[in-house]
Amino acid sequence: MNLKPWKLTLLAALSVTGSAALAQTSPQKALELERYSEARAALLRAPQSNETNYELGRLYQMREMPDSAAYYFNRVSLNQKDPMTLVAAGRAALAQGKTAEAEIQFDNAVKASKGKDQKVYTMIAQAYAESNIKDTGKALSYVSAGEKLNKGGKDDPALMIARGDIYLKGETGGGEAMNSYERASLADPNNVQAYVRKGQLNMRARTYNEAKTNFDKAISIDPNYAPAYNALAETYYFAGRYDDALAQFQKYSSLAEKSSNTDAKYASFLYLTKKYPEALVEVDKVLAKDPNNLTMNRLRAYSLYETGKNDEALAAMQKYLQVAQAGNKVITEDNVYYGKMLIKGGKTSEGAAIIKKAIDADPKKAAELQNELAQAYLAAKDYPNAISTLKSRMAATKGGELTDKVYLGRAYEMNGQYVQADSLYGVVLTERPNYIPGYQMRARANANQDKDSKQGLAKPYYEQYIKVAGAAEDASKYKTGLIEANKYLGYYYYQKGDKTAALPYWQQALALDPNDQQAKTAVADITKPAKAPVKRK
Repeated sequence: MNLKPWKLTLLAALSVTGSAALAQTSPQKALELERYSEARAALLRAPQSNETNYELGRLYQMREMPDSAAYYFNRVSLNQKDPMTLVAAGRAALAQGKTAEAEIQFDNAVKASKGKDQKVYTMIAQAYAESNIKDTGKALSYVSAGEKLNKGGKDDPALMIARGDIYLKGETGGGEAMNSYERASLADPNNVQAYVRKGQLNMRARTYNEAKTNFDKAISIDPNYAPAYNALAETYYFAGRYDDALAQFQKYSSLAEKSSNTDAKYASFLYLTKKYPEALVEVDKVLAKDPNNLTMNRLRAYSLYETGKNDEALAAMQKYLQVAQAGNKVITEDNVYYGKMLIKGGKTSEGAAIIKKAIDADPKKAAELQNELAQAYLAAKDYPNAISTLKSRMAATKGGELTDKVYLGRAYEMNGQYVQADSLYGVVLTERPNYIPGYQMRARANANQDKDSKQGLAKPYYEQYIKVAGAAEDASKYKTGLIEANKYLGYYYYQKGDKTAALPYWQQALALDPNDQQAKTAVADITKPAKAPVKRK
């Protein structure tokens, strides 16, 4: 299982303890629903036959266990007159990477059916679709032959889904894959798999509204189709709607079988939606049963870092890396996190070197990784290095994104370079006038240039901040900033001797926080009765 949601292994499985209707699901349907444990249990309970061995082979092929897949396909008794047994022999060869031998067996299956049985072509297409082949030319030739046997011009949905899956194995096959899934849903408007596949392609193209429409359609056809909830959760994740993403994933989890795989996926999704403490709970659940689970050990280190437990994170990461390096399983993110942990732990140069090495090894991610390096420097309060890294990133990305300018302004500010910070915040507000925090940032940069507030450099920015933050729909989230702004303006007028102008600001600060001692003192001082003059006798 990888960390990116579009690469999470889709092992969704519905609970065996569900309704009676679910309990009666056939092993073949369970495989479609990715309910692998249920399918395996049912197949092993069933009387051993060519059919059960064939489906067990498919199951292990889908779980990316080719040796086990070949074992069960080879248990199918070969009969030169039975196309299914010949396809099984071909699948066994395909699972072992023997493509030429597989083609011979598939050709024999076609001959045994005299090339007139579309189901045979569909089985062969599925064999290629469910394997890890890269050269799809031969696979598509079987698909084309199968298409010629369409009855009444109507496509076979299973053949079309296999066709789409085969096209997806190529880097530029997305268009033909979508065409295949469209044809499957036209041939069978209630084909849930076709809508999920279309939605997944929409996700790949980042057309999230279309993806949601397809997943919603799949769920409307079969409310118990767990893979659709999983995919819908990923769609919300990419759209930045993390709460909705988590809600959909929890629906998926409620339908999925209770297993370490399900717990591991849930832990991964909690991590991806930045629910780090909750992710740790699920990670530890999996590790209690499967202490050598590589992905969970990885996520444990990551989540410990994100929850501020750097020493524990570092120990967990070093333990994980020993295993990952031995199996050549280290990914770019591992080195980035390890570098961040070292920097936070005070080993700045060592940590930076590791992240820089990751940048060199993965140039396509250079800009993203430079941002990670800058964040690590900021977390470690190493502002000069944060500044130089952000400047390099911005130069490489032709001026950088708005967030780069915010982070660089922050780094300048924390490094005491308030003029530079003010300049950057000014650029940010020019580009995004409705970016409310920008007014507070610029006010602070100016306040730091005017320590006693006599020049009032921050005054116009705090005034604007009060105006825009106070009028915002979610004004409550700016409460702390509004208190800060009102107190600044109250003090500014107070030290100028204008208590009348100062009082409303101090009163507003006190209204926002009745326990603010500074505001209490200021209001009491301004409103206390003037002492009566002493009368001379």
